[in-house]
Amino acid sequence: MQRGALRARRVMWWTGVGLMAGLPVPAMAQTAREAELEARLKLLEQAVQDLRAELRNRPPPASTGPVAITQTAPGVTEPGTSTAAPTVVARTGPPPAGRRSESSVGALAAAPTDGFRVGNTTVKIGGFVRLNVIGSRYNDGEAAVGGLGKEFFLPQQIPVGGGFSSQDLLFSARQTRLSVSTATPVNGIEAKTLIEFDFALATAPVGAQRATNPYVPTFRRGFIEYGGLLVGQEWSTFQNIGVLPETTDFVGPLDGTVFNRQALIRYSTPLSKQVTLQVALENPETQTALPTNPALVDTDDDNVPDVVARLNWKPGFGDFALAGIARQLRTETLGIGDTAFGWGLSGSGKVPLGKLSDLRFMVTYGDGIGRYLGLGYVPDAIYGGAVGNRLRTIGNFAAFAAVKLGWTPTIRSTFMGSYQDTRYPDGFVLTGLANAKAYSGAANLFWSPGKGFDIGVEYRHAIRELTSGDRGALDRIEFAFKYGF
Repeated sequence: MQRGALRARRVMWWTGVGLMAGLPVPAMAQTAREAELEARLKLLEQAVQDLRAELRNRPPPASTGPVAITQTAPGVTEPGTSTAAPTVVARTGPPPAGRRSESSVGALAAAPTDGFRVGNTTVKIGGFVRLNVIGSRYNDGEAAVGGLGKEFFLPQQIPVGGGFSSQDLLFSARQTRLSVSTATPVNGIEAKTLIEFDFALATAPVGAQRATNPYVPTFRRGFIEYGGLLVGQEWSTFQNIGVLPETTDFVGPLDGTVFNRQALIRYSTPLSKQVTLQVALENPETQTALPTNPALVDTDDDNVPDVVARLNWKPGFGDFALAGIARQLRTETLGIGDTAFGWGLSGSGKVPLGKLSDLRFMVTYGDGIGRYLGLGYVPDAIYGGAVGNRLRTIGNFAAFAAVKLGWTPTIRSTFMGSYQDTRYPDGFVLTGLANAKAYSGAANLFWSPGKGFDIGVEYRHAIRELTSGDRGALDRIEFAFKYGF
C-alpha cells in the first residue's frame, strides 16, 4: 500500500518536472486507469490543435457596416501624371439577400485599403511634388519678367517684334500639387468631395527668386459629387481632359486644346453601357478686346450661364467624346452695351495602339469661344472702336494630335503637334498686334524608375503669329522630376 502510494507520487513528480522543463517524461509502467487518462489527454490535445487550425483558416465574418473599396476616379489623368489617381469610397448596406452575417452583433467595418477613416467618412490625401528645369530661347525679343510663359508653354507670351534673341533658365517647383478627397455614404449613395491646390498660376511677388521663392497656393478644383450630380469647380464639360498627352509642360499642346476650369452644375447619366450623357450650366464670362488694342478685357456683365452638353462613347477600341457649347456674350457700361451668340463643337478621342501606346487627338471649331481655347489666346469678341457699341464674335479653329509610344513598361515617348487659327470679323481696321495663329511641336522621353516616380525630358518648338504677319519663335528644353502620392 505504501509502496503503491510512493510510486504514484514519483510518477506525478516526474510528470510535473517534465511538463515544466519541456522534457520527455521517463517511461514507467502504468496501470490501466493511468493509461486511459493519458489517452483521453492526447485526444483533448488533438481536438484543441484542430480547433486552432480551423480558426486560422476561417474567412473573416461578413460585415453589415461600411466597407472601404478603391475605385478609379471619374474622368482621366491630369496633365503631367502617368496614372489615374484612385479615389476611396465606402460601400454600405446589409449582406445580399439570402445570406446572413456570421456575427449576431455585426462586425467592425474593415479598414480602408487607401486613405483613412474619420467616423463614417473615408479621407484620402494625394498629389505630387514636382521640379521643372526649363531652358528657353526666344528669337524675337525677351519674355516679360515674372511672366507665366517662362514657366509653361503660353503661346500668347512668346515675344514678337523685339529684333533680338534672348535666353532664359528657370528652376521651379511651383507645379507641386496637393488634394484632399472624401467619400461618405448618404442614403445608400456615395457623397464625394475633392479640394485641390497648387502654386503654378500664382503671380510671383516682386523679388521672389532672390531668396525664398514664396508662392501663394492657388485653388484648382473643389466640388461635391452625389450620384450623377456634380456641383462646384471642376474641369469644364466642354473639355476632355482624358486625351491630354503626357508632357513635362503644365499643359503641353495648349494652342490646340480646350482648357478651362470653372464653377458649374453638371449632371451625368448613362444612355447605354458604352454611352454617357453630360449636361451642365457653367460660369459665364465674356472676354473682349478693342480693334485697336489686343489686351483682353473681362466684362463681367454676363447674366446667362454657358450651356454645355457632352456625349462620352467608350467602345472596345478607344474612348471618344463629342461636346457642344452655347453662350450668350454680353457687355454693358453705363447702360450701353450689346449681346452676341457664341457656340462651339469639340471632338476628341484616345485610341490604344497595343498595350503600351496610344493615339490622342482633339479638334475644336466655333465662334465666340476664345476664352475656352489656349487660356484665351484670342478674345471671344471685338467691342467698341470702329464697330461702335456692337459685339462682333471671333471665329476659332484649334486641333492637336499626340502619339504615345511605350518602349518598355517603364520607358515611353510622346510626339505631339498643335495648331490654332483665328478668323476676325470683317468691316473694321484691326491692330496688327492681335494674335492670328499659333502652332507647335514637341517630343519627350519619360522614365518611371519606381512606383510614383516620373522623370522626363522634352523639346518644344513653337511659333506665334500676329495679324501683321510678324512671328516669334520659342525653342525650349525642359526636364521634369515628379513623385506622386
